[in-house]
Amino acid sequence: MEIVERLAYYGVKATAGIYASDPASKGGLGITMTDYGIIMFIFALTQTTVPIVTGGLSDRLGYKETIALSTVIKIAAYLIMAFFPSFLGFTLGAMTLAFGTGIFKPGIQGTMVKAVPRESTTMAWGIFYQLVNIGGFLGPLVAVQLRQLSWDHLFFACAAIISLNFLFLLMYTEPDKQERLQRKAAVKAGQIKQQALWKDSLNEIRKPLVFGYMFAFSGFWFMFNAMFDVLPVHIKEWVDTSTIVTDLFGAGGTQNPFWIGLLGLNHEGTRVMPDFMMSVNSIMIATCCFLVAAGTARFRIMSSMLAGALFCTGAMLVVGFTPGAWFMIVAIVVFSLGEMLLSPKKGEFMGNIAPADKKAMYLGFVMLPQGIGWTLEGFIAPWLYDIFASKDRISRDYLAELGMAADTIKGIPQGEAFDRLVAFANTTPELMTQTLYQANDIGMAWYIIATVGAISAVGIYIYAKLVFRLQRASAAAA
Repeated sequence: MEIVERLAYYGVKATAGIYASDPASKGGLGITMTDYGIIMFIFALTQTTVPIVTGGLSDRLGYKETIALSTVIKIAAYLIMAFFPSFLGFTLGAMTLAFGTGIFKPGIQGTMVKAVPRESTTMAWGIFYQLVNIGGFLGPLVAVQLRQLSWDHLFFACAAIISLNFLFLLMYTEPDKQERLQRKAAVKAGQIKQQALWKDSLNEIRKPLVFGYMFAFSGFWFMFNAMFDVLPVHIKEWVDTSTIVTDLFGAGGTQNPFWIGLLGLNHEGTRVMPDFMMSVNSIMIATCCFLVAAGTARFRIMSSMLAGALFCTGAMLVVGFTPGAWFMIVAIVVFSLGEMLLSPKKGEFMGNIAPADKKAMYLGFVMLPQGIGWTLEGFIAPWLYDIFASKDRISRDYLAELGMAADTIKGIPQGEAFDRLVAFANTTPELMTQTLYQANDIGMAWYIIATVGAISAVGIYIYAKLVFRLQRASAAAA
């Protein structure tokens, strides 16, 4: 069910920035990255706050019921995007998708925690994370080909894909369901007093381990989500991915439909599509995550997560340093290694410290630092990109330098300024891209993002010391 959900989710998520920044003449929304940041802000805020409440809801109402509800909501989200191709329509669709995803996650991850013995959690979460990324790989693979035909083809396809989970729900059995039903009956009979869900959640959040976790990891999630929200647009605008195709197949690329489909090439077979380059991340995790999980099983969880944060910070620096296509691959590989060291561990960590009857609630708390980091990133990272690296904005400035009238520049539709600049300067897109890149500090946005990641790594180190002290004090008291 998670593979199917991720396939549909990343079919849209990996291409959202490209859809937003593409001009309306090409079927996109034709908005600035700052406006796109508003959508991402709402999307992130919704998706990361909903599990804080629905995590406990899954524990009380049942995992199967909440998974089914989330599937219905997510189908509606993709259909809204297909039928209402506008800023408002996509914002509403994104908000609906985020709401459905927030309901989906606690039930799935709660199932993992309850179904796996404590001594096997590291390997189990590693395998789970590995298999989930099969969906993360296939989503952009489908998106690349469908969006070249029409954006609504992609949205309709994602609605159809997520509906497959109804078939898997027929085979799904909730772990410890009888225990949940007995507890529910005891609460109804007055034998167990159950707090209001929001009060119960608030009491748990205020515990030092949860509260400290929230702040230590917020910066990491700021950096993490910038990679997926902004990097596809950066690659589209500044990275010549045709060099990868030339190195693999020679001049002229390939017309073999197998390679075009497998490598996420444009229909002409001459360049790798930017959203598909992000699939290197999913490929790495799908093929290597169980090895990393096995290799880190003997290490402290916090040590692994600290190393992951440092690797991801290094990847941000590589992205800012050069526009080389192969360097982008290197950056994504390094980032993926960091993600494998950190991300599967967060669920294991929270699952281990959670009380037995609040597993899904605590797994909902995993979203707290992601909520803070991603919500801030959702607006700030696209805004930073707009300031330092927006190709459309830089092209408008250069047109003004070349003498084009201000009124004429203002009348150019959003997303079409670079094409107008190429024609006005009578040059090639490749040469003009190099000229603009060399004349502007394009990498500055990524250096700022990397700085946030470095600060977070320091916070994780301090938090690890806190966890160790609390565990030592608890052992001494016992």
